[in-house]
Amino acid sequence: MAMNKFINDSDDLPRQLLEGFALAHPKQVRLAGDQLVVRARPKPESRVALVTLGGSGHEPALSGFVGTGMLDVSVPGHIFAAPGPPRVLEALRMVSRDAGILFVVLNHEGDVRSASIVMEMAKKADIRVAQILTHEDISAGTREDPKDRRGLVGCLLVIKVAGAAAEEGRSLDECLAIAERMERNMATLAVAVASATHPCTGGVISDVPDGTMVIGMGQHGEGGRFGPQALKSADETADIMLPMLLEDIGIGKGEDVLVMINGVGSTTLMELYLVMRRVRQILDERGVRLARGIVGEFLTVQEMGGFQMCAARMDQELLALWDAPCDTPGLVVA
Repeated sequence: MAMNKFINDSDDLPRQLLEGFALAHPKQVRLAGDQLVVRARPKPESRVALVTLGGSGHEPALSGFVGTGMLDVSVPGHIFAAPGPPRVLEALRMVSRDAGILFVVLNHEGDVRSASIVMEMAKKADIRVAQILTHEDISAGTREDPKDRRGLVGCLLVIKVAGAAAEEGRSLDECLAIAERMERNMATLAVAVASATHPCTGGVISDVPDGTMVIGMGQHGEGGRFGPQALKSADETADIMLPMLLEDIGIGKGEDVLVMINGVGSTTLMELYLVMRRVRQILDERGVRLARGIVGEFLTVQEMGGFQMCAARMDQELLALWDAPCDTPGLVVA
């Protein structure tokens, strides 16, 4: 299928993408080993390292979160595909240290399969590593049995607070506990209004008819328990999505929440800001404080139209860690 994309050799796309990415952000990242993205300025070995893996094609995620205050190494796979275990093990060896490694994995079949093999390999290699699995998509699975819940943009919150804790010099156990608390406290729901094409094959990754929206669609076109419906306004869409997220994490009057509106590719900032405006109104009506509101593109799906809404219960420690400085291509907190 013909594509309106500026691409050279599709087989070589990840390597070329990473070369350009590193050239654009030389003060924050560099390439090392077998196409690994690492911090330009490594943190001291006395600090816990953070490593993640995931398919390319979702820029700036996940390699865009490498840098001071967040990830130490990202292992990018091919487009929408998890990297193989040998490259992930290479990344763990690269930052192996007595302080340990926090390994952040999003709940997608290929990522989990690769990570499971790597954890066994790391154990045999005597590498100290703890894994955190993010699975906050409420459209699949339940909070009581989250194994089918996909990992979406909430990974950014986990990486940010755990990365800040590591930067402060907290132990691996402490960083893991913070990551787990953040993961428990958050929920995400996506809505799609237009599909995307696979940049290597030209295949359409999902079918979204004109004039409709699909609430619960995953970042690779996967379905959820909410089906297609007629396209709604920004306010009406927020009215559907936010209450479900607040119910899932049990937010009540007087609590603090962080809400992130993540554009997935072709939806404009104008539209995302309209959604955030309604989010604040809904929270005010419920007596819930919008402690932090974030709008932007953090985890995309090529030219897919729509957004992911992530809501998270925040306490004073998590807010302080979110506000801690970081310097990465995808997120900067001064």
